[in-house]
Amino acid sequence: MTPLSRMWRRTRLGSEADRATFRTLHQASLASPALREGLTADSAERSARHLRALLGTPALALTDTAGVLAWDGSADHHAAGVPNLIAQTLERGRTRSFGRVDLPCEFTGCEARTAVVSPLVVEERMVGTLAAFAPIPTAGLARATEEVATWVSGQLSLAELDLSRARLAEAEVRALRAQISPHFIYNSLGAIASFVRTDPDRARELLLEFADFTRYSFRRHGEYTTLAEELRSIERYLLLEQARFGDRLQVRLSIAPEVLPVAVPFLCIQPLVENAVRHGLEGVAGFADVGHITITALDRGQECVIEVEDDGAGEDPERVRRSLAGDASLDSVGLGNVDARLRTSYGDDYGLVVETAPGAGTKVIVRVPKFAAGVSA
Repeated sequence: MTPLSRMWRRTRLGSEADRATFRTLHQASLASPALREGLTADSAERSARHLRALLGTPALALTDTAGVLAWDGSADHHAAGVPNLIAQTLERGRTRSFGRVDLPCEFTGCEARTAVVSPLVVEERMVGTLAAFAPIPTAGLARATEEVATWVSGQLSLAELDLSRARLAEAEVRALRAQISPHFIYNSLGAIASFVRTDPDRARELLLEFADFTRYSFRRHGEYTTLAEELRSIERYLLLEQARFGDRLQVRLSIAPEVLPVAVPFLCIQPLVENAVRHGLEGVAGFADVGHITITALDRGQECVIEVEDDGAGEDPERVRRSLAGDASLDSVGLGNVDARLRTSYGDDYGLVVETAPGAGTKVIVRVPKFAAGVSA
């Protein structure tokens, strides 16, 4: 082995400072997943040992505003006195150091005779503290604890953002259900009732389809679904509408099998189909002529393109623009809602594209990436 190769083996991991940086980042990456779930006893327990490794202290506690959620390291007999340290820290609203007077101890050789306690802040609210314990106070530990507490607060803020996003998504779906359901349920039950005496078997089949449709539409888990599941629900919806309109409603589906597993936001295609029936075909005077709805799903390399087209009454493009902008006064089923959820999921490049004009029917185009970070059914 040449001297050069021996030198490379000794230095390929960099300097001691480089290795220390790597160790710090590694411990932070181990603590992050738990903290991104929010500040709970479980997440505190799973992250505390990694945070203690970051600070290199004999003991560390993660707390809420009342008491200890998790203690890692030695000297856990001091845990009972931590609520007093929390109260004093939160009262001041900044990092505080505590000495032997604040941490009385009868145990010889106790390693937790001083403490540095930093508040954890989420959206300008103090939600807890990070407490580092050591034999003697040092300025370096105080600064390091404050920096780590700031990083932990950032992770907890991201967790709060994730939770807010999930709540918003659920609220948007609830709003969409409220917008769709009364109209559709009334018409579906009316159509089923019309067959109860004349064709009981068909009435029974339609009732089962109605039950499956509502079960899917009102499910409470999952922000995303597969295109296949969304299309199955749409098929049930159209069967119920065809029971109402008979041969006057003609449907054509052209679906590329490759895109069936693609994840899409829950209830993002179904409202477009209902909009085609409600505002497209029903908008034609008396709905006397045959109306056609075409649903197409195409494989376009990295993207799936879904089109919902009707040859109904069409719409004023300005009204569509206002609907997509969220104008609640316009009676369009979910267009603005669906557009907003698509943009939230995939970015502004993936909003709805609507082609329409009075008397010219309507085509709504949805583009979704086949694979997107954080999107799975």
